[in-house]
Amino acid sequence: MRLYLQILRYRPAQLLLLGSAPARLSYAMISLGIYFKVYHATGSISVAGLASGVNGLAGAFTAGIRASLIDRFGLVKPLAILVPAYGVMIVLFNYSHGQSLLLVASFLLGLSAPPINLSVRPMWKTTVPEGWLRATFAVDTAVMGITAVVGPVLATTLALSHRPNNSLNLCAASMIVGGLALLVQKSVRTWKPEAKAGGAIPLWRTPAIRLLMLEGAFIGLGMGSFDIGLPAITTLHHVAARAGYLFSVLALCSIAGSLLAGIAARLLPPLKVFRRVYVAWMLLSIPMIFLSPNWLMFVVVGGLGFCGGAQHVFYLEIMEAVRPVGAAAGALGLLWTIEGSMSAAGTSLGGYLAQHFGPHWCFGVDVICVFVGFWIIAADKVRLSAANIVPSARVELDAISEAGANDI
Repeated sequence: MRLYLQILRYRPAQLLLLGSAPARLSYAMISLGIYFKVYHATGSISVAGLASGVNGLAGAFTAGIRASLIDRFGLVKPLAILVPAYGVMIVLFNYSHGQSLLLVASFLLGLSAPPINLSVRPMWKTTVPEGWLRATFAVDTAVMGITAVVGPVLATTLALSHRPNNSLNLCAASMIVGGLALLVQKSVRTWKPEAKAGGAIPLWRTPAIRLLMLEGAFIGLGMGSFDIGLPAITTLHHVAARAGYLFSVLALCSIAGSLLAGIAARLLPPLKVFRRVYVAWMLLSIPMIFLSPNWLMFVVVGGLGFCGGAQHVFYLEIMEAVRPVGAAAGALGLLWTIEGSMSAAGTSLGGYLAQHFGPHWCFGVDVICVFVGFWIIAADKVRLSAANIVPSARVELDAISEAGANDI
């Protein structure tokens, strides 16, 4: 815990975490904001799921493109263009009416999504001392989790209030504030992309990245179906407000999982721990097929969040170990393109299944996808063997204090 406190006292880390928090809050609100806006306008769960799906698909489809722009031009231009565009698009969507127009506006909203996390994640390697990287990933994941706790509750509470438009209005304002807070930081303005190695093969042809792309396709499909299954099952059981609380429990336990990953498991290679947590994730996914939105579902969702938070930390370490030089943002952007595109497909599929067969089918899709994802990693783990020689984040606290003494 002393290491976490030192990271939080480290001025460059403070600025990056605080500056990105409002924009991350916006992303935590947008999915449910779209869902409830379209559901109130059309009365259809499947159309609301489709709107969320096309929004996610548009955002995911361009994630790789935006990441490649960051690796080529830096951070300032993509943020300066896309942050205000996104804020305007949210407001326009918020005051749109009609099923077709809402679907088109959802798609355009996804296209204008700013690369907030794609901008923050590559900066950690140059912002904090090398030995802090795993712990910093854990802190960063925890901060994202905090916004994910607050965001769904805000989105659901405001969307179900007497002034439902305030949900998306707050979402737009948060993105603009967060984007500007990043743009004014000197470290963001001066960040330079890595130089690519001469003769390097294209990113998508790297064997390890291909394996992560395949695994991400199934995990994205399952997560998209799961994410629409929660609001669908609470809506059909006439307890719609519980959707936000379920997502918040998911995010809150994700924070605990990420922080534990940065402390308890730091002596182990990331790939090894990643696979162990994967097994727990698989087993916890199964009960969701049979549960109603009661206290037991909250418990299981909490366990899934705990596993997901830990997985995220080790996944970032694995990706950092196997990605080519010069693809600090591009590798993550490509993987998010695949996972996000399939998540959008899973959201749309889940909306259809929930409407016509019941929301438990959404959780069934998730279980299958998680099992397949684990099999992909286990069957060809040799491609990720570089992740087993990543230096541990374990650092002597005296050395940490000396390295950061001038900046704390």
